[in-house]
Amino acid sequence: MSAQIDVMLSEDQIQERIKGLASEIRKDFGNEEIILLCILKGSYIFCADLMRALGSPCQVEFLRAESYGDATETSGEVKLHYHFTKSLAGKNVILVEDIVDTGTTLKFIMESMKNKEQPKTLKLASLLSKPSRRVHETQIDYLGFEIEDKFVIGYGLDYAQNYRELPYIGVYQGDAN
Repeated sequence: MSAQIDVMLSEDQIQERIKGLASEIRKDFGNEEIILLCILKGSYIFCADLMRALGSPCQVEFLRAESYGDATETSGEVKLHYHFTKSLAGKNVILVEDIVDTGTTLKFIMESMKNKEQPKTLKLASLLSKPSRRVHETQIDYLGFEIEDKFVIGYGLDYAQNYRELPYIGVYQGDAN
């Protein structure tokens, strides 16, 4: 698969911002235990790097949310899949998301987690945000970068399950022919 990709955010820019986010989180929570709730699949690289930057005490759980399939636009329908290894009730939980676009997925996840899991605190860390596409107001407590309305790939984000391995965030321009 060959595509035209323009670099939007370099690997160094991403890593520097993650260190800043970890500092903000530690300032808010001190040495209290934090559970990072990684939203798969796109957030796993961001979550791993954030977890390393945070140090301990920190744990991770995983949640799979689907709303794109193999398309470049959200379907508007969110499907959640999860089975936590421990209860989130009474815990400090930070949802770790790759990108907040329309806010549909995050609205659904936040409401579901608050109602079903009842954490002590529930905050959101997102690597990217596209405010111009927002349909549902979404409070992002720890934001990496605000970006334009472009379809981005790399650093865990994909197009049809491809390009997640790129160490940077790039703008997908389509197949290069």
